[in-house]
Amino acid sequence: MNDLLQQINVLWQDIVSHPGASLAIIGNLIIIESLLSVDNAAVLATMVMDLPKEQRSKALKYGIWGAYFFRGLAMIFAAILIKIWWLKPLGGLYLLYLVYDWYKGKQTESKEDDTIDKKSNWLYRVTVGSLGTFWATVCLVELMDMAFSIDNVFAAVAFTPNIILVCFGVFIGIFAMRFIAQWFVKLMEKYTFLETAAFVVIAILGIKLTLSLAEHFYPESGLSKFLSSHAADIGISVLTVSIFFIPILTSILFNFPKKNEVSEE
Repeated sequence: MNDLLQQINVLWQDIVSHPGASLAIIGNLIIIESLLSVDNAAVLATMVMDLPKEQRSKALKYGIWGAYFFRGLAMIFAAILIKIWWLKPLGGLYLLYLVYDWYKGKQTESKEDDTIDKKSNWLYRVTVGSLGTFWATVCLVELMDMAFSIDNVFAAVAFTPNIILVCFGVFIGIFAMRFIAQWFVKLMEKYTFLETAAFVVIAILGIKLTLSLAEHFYPESGLSKFLSSHAADIGISVLTVSIFFIPILTSILFNFPKKNEVSEE
């Protein structure tokens, strides 16, 4: 117990000693968690569209509660993730796979393959006969919530090994789903290139996690020392913020990249 309290105290001292880096990390977590929540919400919305209208909001409500539950588990998982060295590069490869999967979907003219066909999902096929369409859809929504929680916690851990800041990121993900996501939907409707920016950031985080292999096998190398330094945390934070906000700024000033004209309706 004393060791745990001592570790927590060390983490808090690290935050207090480096307030700029900590605030930069929290700011990045707000952005990436919000953008991931928008993407998550869009996927969940497509999964309930074949339900009767009166059942859609109910299924999504169950999905929100499930997301809260799995975000809580994600914090426990984050604590384990930070301690088990091989989970970090595995998580990095997973994030890179998400980017590849997104990019592959963008290469096709049809948008049908950009959404989940729940009838081809094993969980839906197993449960629909015994539970019915509504509850089978709810089960699939919960499965997606679990997967999305893993996405978010990998992204948070890539920013910092400080479990307190990671927990902030997980909580931000919960609030982002409930309050910030709608605002980001409107922002992304106007600045459609933000989706690409989000996946570029996820790719950077995936590379950073994958490079943790060097930290484990070559801890004394220059790369390992840099990756574990506050300079790396600040550098990645500045880079990821720039990836989001510089295109918005140039779009406002020079209309490049072009923004989408959204009607006031």
